[in-house]
Amino acid sequence: MNQSQSAFRKDVGLARLADDFNVAQFVSFAPGSDGPVQQFARIADLPPDHRFKSLEEAVVAMFAKSVEGTLNVRSFNENQPQSAEFLYGLSSPDDVIAAVSRLSADGWHTIVNETIDVGDGGVSGVILGNVVEFGPDVTPRGVEKAGFAALPALWAQHMFQIVYGFVPDFAAARNARLEFSLHPRPRGYRRAHVIYWEFGQQELPHASDIHLRWPNGFSQMIGDKTYGLLIGHLAGAPVPRTTVISRRVAPFTFGESTGSGEVWTRTCPREQMPGRFTTARGWHDPFKLLSSEDPDHRFIAAVLCQEGVAAEWSGAALVDADGELQVEGIAGTGDVFMLGEVPPSPLPAQVFEAVETLYQRLSDQLGPVRFEWVYDGATAWLVQLHKGRSVSSGSTIVPGNAVMWKVFDVRLGLDALRKAIELIPAGHGLLLEGEVGLTSHIADVVRKASVPTRLRIDRGMKTD
Repeated sequence: MNQSQSAFRKDVGLARLADDFNVAQFVSFAPGSDGPVQQFARIADLPPDHRFKSLEEAVVAMFAKSVEGTLNVRSFNENQPQSAEFLYGLSSPDDVIAAVSRLSADGWHTIVNETIDVGDGGVSGVILGNVVEFGPDVTPRGVEKAGFAALPALWAQHMFQIVYGFVPDFAAARNARLEFSLHPRPRGYRRAHVIYWEFGQQELPHASDIHLRWPNGFSQMIGDKTYGLLIGHLAGAPVPRTTVISRRVAPFTFGESTGSGEVWTRTCPREQMPGRFTTARGWHDPFKLLSSEDPDHRFIAAVLCQEGVAAEWSGAALVDADGELQVEGIAGTGDVFMLGEVPPSPLPAQVFEAVETLYQRLSDQLGPVRFEWVYDGATAWLVQLHKGRSVSSGSTIVPGNAVMWKVFDVRLGLDALRKAIELIPAGHGLLLEGEVGLTSHIADVVRKASVPTRLRIDRGMKTD
């Protein structure tokens, strides 16, 4: 085979990749005058390029080794090296044999490979230099679409180690592009948790091209709070030891012990839904919570069992629209403050300084952030994290003009506020009556809804 012939041969690339990496099991065929001609084979427990007596024998052997019990057939030639017809998840040997025979008769090269379930709770992605892009329920090509996560390679490896208990080898991709997928159940030619799909040279992105943002597909799978706390942990912030009981992946733990000897139970929605679901002191049955609060599996991705912090002060912090750090809180646990039931209190200097230090550590690596914190007398612990600067400033929680302002008493609570937002006519805004913090869930809810909202200070505004 000369160089020009091998340039389009995807099976040549797979065979070379298999010399150093775990690949999906496959057998490839070239078109021949008497039918398909076997080219390469990488099947577990068989020597490389094991020669089968026939196409039928090769297909039967592939089915016997396939974890999913189904096979794929992909076709390519010199004019379409990136694959043409692709048949996914064939469960009958006769169907695979017929497909390969038909495509070969039409002059196509074919690869028969085991089906790899991308919806098994693992992720697929691409490592390109120091950037890793990944997501669940997609092939590695899925990162070309919106909704993927992006992390520095070292952070991605640490996150995968925490969540899955194993780490991909990215060393070979320092100057190249490497496609991979992670799976809770071992599979592939080498029976390992990581499958590598393609390796190739490509221009490397600059380090500044890494945009750590969520929600993304992975944060939605493990839960918004989980992902934010993992990012905080990777950034070196003190995060209370947290065990994640997820709908999609096996339980995993990260963070450090607070020494309090107690736990909090926190529901973890797919995306931020401030104050909507349970956060409670002590241990609560996570399966009962999931069943009662999200029986249709629509909103809650996980339940967190988190070590409590001996709270002297608790609250939240954000950078406002003017670029100023706003730190608010109350003495003791901060749940009633976050729910908007009590206003913020003046903070002791040492509390503000501890939270400011935590903010600086996070923002140096992530840019502007918003977070919840608990101070134990020595350390400001991170208990929730989001990226970005707030739109709020002073008495304006959500900027914007309105033809009419509807007064809402914050003492009615979050559920009533959500209902008021659903019913408010277009072009109207909200005036919040009562004392409420810019960092509270009350403010979070109106910011998420993007309804023009102000604290009711100007009594001359036109209201209904």
